[in-house]
Amino acid sequence: MPGFRVTERSMASNTLANLQVNLARNQQLQNQLSSGKLITKASDSPGGAVIAMQHRADVATLNQYSRNADDGMGWLDMADTALKSASTQMNRARELVLSGLSSGSGGSPEAREAIALEVDNLRDSMINLSNTTYLDRPIFGGSTPGTIAYDKNGDYQGDDGKINRTISGNATVRVDTGAEDVFGPEAGNGNVFKLLGSIADHLRNNPSGLQSDLAEVDTAQKRIQAGLSGVGSRYNQVSEMQQTAQNRVIDLKAQLSDVEDIDLPKTITELALQQTAYQAALAATAKVIQPSLVDFLR
Repeated sequence: MPGFRVTERSMASNTLANLQVNLARNQQLQNQLSSGKLITKASDSPGGAVIAMQHRADVATLNQYSRNADDGMGWLDMADTALKSASTQMNRARELVLSGLSSGSGGSPEAREAIALEVDNLRDSMINLSNTTYLDRPIFGGSTPGTIAYDKNGDYQGDDGKINRTISGNATVRVDTGAEDVFGPEAGNGNVFKLLGSIADHLRNNPSGLQSDLAEVDTAQKRIQAGLSGVGSRYNQVSEMQQTAQNRVIDLKAQLSDVEDIDLPKTITELALQQTAYQAALAATAKVIQPSLVDFLR
């Protein structure tokens, strides 16, 4: 078997190349330990980098869904509070109608006027509730850029637009509440503000008309209760979807950590071993340059 000629130069070149490999591995482990990451650039692990980027994109999307849900729950929470107050007001209006019916036309005008004044106050209060806002936008005003849904006369100032929030990849929920759905149509019978105005007028001028008002109050109360139920249902849906998104974010972050975070004890051990190996390589390199022929000729 033919032999190969080994020279001092080839020995030195190979030794230096091996030192560079050891040094590069040493640097890689130090970078991983200082950053806490296995992947700091795509070339560290092309496949892992793709997975990490996808996980980050999914986390960002889910966080946006969670923020959308927060905003949606803000709208729905304000609607829930307003409609509970409106229901309480309608209960009081019913009590006042019954009081008016009890006193009837035989009651004193002063007593009926006192009841009528309280009904007027209830009407004003209901208009204020209908103009409840969230972030300076009326929650019963559709998508109107204005600041009120109803003016002081009870006339609708909003529009038919809807405010929606996307809370998952396949779920979009309406977060405003239709004014007609809870306060009744602006035209015709059933409008809460016109009903309260009618009750006050009947108390003052036509007590017999209160009987029909009582039935309309019950209808209006049922409408408000239905609106309140719808708001609660949508709130629960948004809340559940937000929790699902937050749980998924936790899972994705754990998967992301598995892909790109170091195993700290393992990395520390590897670095210690690599440093020992590098020191041994340096010691071996020091012995490569042996005395040459020139040294013997001196």
